[in-house]
Amino acid sequence: MEELHCIGCGALIQTEDKNALGFLPAGALAKRGEDDALYCQRCFRLRHYNEIADVSLTDDDFLRLLSEIGEHDALIVNVVDIFDFNGSLIPSLHRFTGNNDLLLVANKKDILPHSLKVGKMSAWLKEQSKKAGLRPLDVLVTSAKNQDDVRELMEKIEKMRKGRDVYVVGVTNVGKSTLINAIIKLVTGDDNVITTSRFPGTTLDKIEIPLDDESLLIDTPGIIHRGQMAHYLEAKDLKLVSPKKEIKPKTYQLNAGQTLFLGGLARFDYIQGEKQGLTVFCDNELDIHRTKLEGATEFYEKHAGGLLQPPR
Repeated sequence: MEELHCIGCGALIQTEDKNALGFLPAGALAKRGEDDALYCQRCFRLRHYNEIADVSLTDDDFLRLLSEIGEHDALIVNVVDIFDFNGSLIPSLHRFTGNNDLLLVANKKDILPHSLKVGKMSAWLKEQSKKAGLRPLDVLVTSAKNQDDVRELMEKIEKMRKGRDVYVVGVTNVGKSTLINAIIKLVTGDDNVITTSRFPGTTLDKIEIPLDDESLLIDTPGIIHRGQMAHYLEAKDLKLVSPKKEIKPKTYQLNAGQTLFLGGLARFDYIQGEKQGLTVFCDNELDIHRTKLEGATEFYEKHAGGLLQPPR
């Protein structure tokens, strides 16, 4: 069978995995005329709608990508998920990005309770990133859904980049694509000025957004981190634990010998001690069940995938 390649990014066209490089729905491929330009779905949406989508890639490709970035004098913008900070960190990022300046951007501020103070979150991020071995020059808590936040981010980038190119990196599901799409709208308006080019030594494309002084803001593909829920859950279950609106914390008064199940994902056993309040921050639709510690394992085995879900 003839191999077909996307003329946008060069990826091999495939119709099986929508999260992998080169995906094109089988119906769209069947309707294609012999002389029609062939784009994968990701490049088609970029070309016609200025929309960026995450793709899955191998660890080796991602490491080559990071090494390539480290060879350039640039500002690195590392986007993480404020709701899943540890799961969205890129291990040993500083080893691959050389001496480049790093801006750590924590996205999804909009899903956190409004009672949480941005200043305290920023201080916590600095402390945690230091523990993880990162050395950001600055941190910023933001929301890709808030235009004022996106404008503040671009002002911060302009101040820090000092005329250099900007590389945006991050694992999947941190909202990086949504953030880039918001930046595109802010920076380019309706003009179709976005281009793609290949990372040397890889089959990966990079999205290039021109800035004012002939420099570029470059978006890179994300990778599924093994510490993320996305590595363990199917898409239909991931939706049930990925908040889309402001979280409403739930507080439980627990006695010793009680267990809380967070769906079928996790359990919290309160083994001994005085009565304590436990506050849970999770998606508002995730069912939480309280039961006795004695018999909790049997309860899980009986109800996993049913009463206790996800996973289903």
